[in-house]
Amino acid sequence: MTKILLLFWLGAGLVLGACSRKLNYRDGQYRSARDMVRLRHGSRPAARPAYKTKEKYSPAGGSATKAVTRRPLRTGSATGTLATVIDAARAYQGTPYLFGGTTRLGLDCSGLLQLAFGEAGVSIPRSSNEQAVWGTPVAAPDLRPGDLIFFGASPGSRTITHVGLVTVVDGDGVDFIHASSSLGVVENSLESDYYLSRFIRAVRPRL
Repeated sequence: MTKILLLFWLGAGLVLGACSRKLNYRDGQYRSARDMVRLRHGSRPAARPAYKTKEKYSPAGGSATKAVTRRPLRTGSATGTLATVIDAARAYQGTPYLFGGTTRLGLDCSGLLQLAFGEAGVSIPRSSNEQAVWGTPVAAPDLRPGDLIFFGASPGSRTITHVGLVTVVDGDGVDFIHASSSLGVVENSLESDYYLSRFIRAVRPRL
């Protein structure tokens, strides 16, 4: 009897401990960051996308595993030069990541953007920090295809270490393309907890 009671209390403790870590808890169930945004705006949470991938991320001094949403290719609403830039970036999908890389043999995040804009006849700075001030600041709710979005290496960081290009903005969310350190050039959803927690700023390119 004593062993049964002990096992019961240990099990209850584990359940309570697990629930206490669910920060986005609403209506009796856990909600993703994307669903919490939808709830704040009075809309119904969407079904979770079926396409996901796990990626290893190794910032200086440590490592972490992230689960990010990877969707099928969607059509965006960009036109003109920005549509050309997005198409150029998408043409590099699958290219491996290479720090300092600027060719199809390997690309880093800012190198991908420089190449994509260059193929559309637009010259942009090389580094992500320079690209972060190359344009007009944009609030996250006002993102459009063609905007540049910048991230830190860890949640809450204000030091820019990564950049991506917004490809799609619609009722299903925001997608962006970037050169991932482990998956190479890939398109992901911005609404994953991983990326939202590291998001720093966005700018609209000077065209």
